[in-house]
Formats: sequence, structure tokens, C-alpha cells
Amino acid sequence: MTMLTGKCLCGQVEVKVRDEPTRVGICHCMDCRKESGSAFTFYGIWPANRFEHTGDTSEFQGRRFCSHCGSRVFSADDQEAEIKLGILSEAPTPLKPSYELWIKRREAWLRPVEGAEQFEEDRLPRADGERF
Repeated sequence: MTMLTGKCLCGQVEVKVRDEPTRVGICHCMDCRKESGSAFTFYGIWPANRFEHTGDTSEFQGRRFCSHCGSRVFSADDQEAEIKLGILSEAPTPLKPSYELWIKRREAWLRPVEGAEQFEEDRLPRADGERF
């Protein structure tokens, strides 16, 4: 069983995920740009039962962040957890995006991730109930 761990900037919030993610993506939408302070976000999705966290977090629109340092760390519901992969202890991560969202907002100097599926905006709604 693979275990990946990560912490916020101050180390107060710790995240652990087991096994491989369901999927890994990059998003260039305006919300992700604003909440990350960067040109995109890099995240992985795991089933909720393979995710755990410790530490004090606050929430804004479903996005959880460290109450002390403000680092954005995850979103989670009863089914899935979306982890910001920049918080992982291993860098670079062993994970590679399989898709990119909102490529119409991608900076012109960024190139598509080789082999990743490209979406102009969001992915199409899925019958299996995926949320993130």
C-alpha cells in the first residue's frame, strides 16, 4: 500500500492518502488561479476512505485551509477528497496529471501536459457522481 503525506506551510495540518489516486489533474480556471495565487492548481482525487487529516482547518466554499498559516490543503466530502499536491512531502511528486481543465484560461507560455486529456472548461458531468 502506498502512503503519501503532506503538511501545510507551518506544519500544523497534516494530510495522508493511501493507494493510488482516482485521478490527477490541473485546473486553469479563475477560481483556482485566485485561490492558489498562481496560474493553475495541481491536485489529486482519492476516495474519502483513503484520506485523513489532522490539525485545525477553516473552510471557504468547501475549500479547506490551515487556520494558522492559510495554506490551501484539501476539499472533501463523504465520497472523495481533493488534495493540493504542492503540499506533499515528496517533491517532485510521483504523480502526473491525466487531464487539464479550463485550458482556455491557460497562460500562453504554458504547454499542455503531454498525454493529458484537454478540456476547454469543466469535464463533462459523469454518471458515476464524481464531484471534483
